[in-house]
Amino acid sequence: RSRRAARRAQRGSSNLFSMFEQSQIQEFKEAFSCIDQNRDGIITKADLKETYSQLGKTNVSDEELEEMLKEGKGPINFTVFLTLFGEKLNGTDPEESILNAFKLFDPAGTGTVNKDEFKQLLLTQADKFSPEEVEQMFAVTPVDVSGNIDYKSLCYVITHGDEKE
Repeated sequence: RSRRAARRAQRGSSNLFSMFEQSQIQEFKEAFSCIDQNRDGIITKADLKETYSQLGKTNVSDEELEEMLKEGKGPINFTVFLTLFGEKLNGTDPEESILNAFKLFDPAGTGTVNKDEFKQLLLTQADKFSPEEVEQMFAVTPVDVSGNIDYKSLCYVITHGDEKE
């Protein structure tokens, strides 16, 4: 490889590492080492198959495993693994994903959800929010006079930041 290509690869991976917090990188390292069953620094089809079988899923086809490995466009070392997650997390349109999630709470398609109902869901469902977290979120949430959240505006704030900042 030429020096220029090496520098470009270095730059690419340093940008990659700045995309994640140090704690996230540590979690990805732990996940990588769980999947890299033979501890050779590369995730192979055998590693994936073994990982799936430990999770109780024994019917994963070779084709499925090969498709996963193809995403790496070469051997999947830790940097490639992190790049794939970076692409998955940043490559999708987060605004559209968040909007689609809100639409579940807006069957009539009004573009709003009721603040009190939404607060109740946040406090009681799935990854429960603490009352403090709910208040922090509502501090930047556009709420109309009827107590409804304009979730399209909220999605914009979530994905682009608050204009006031």
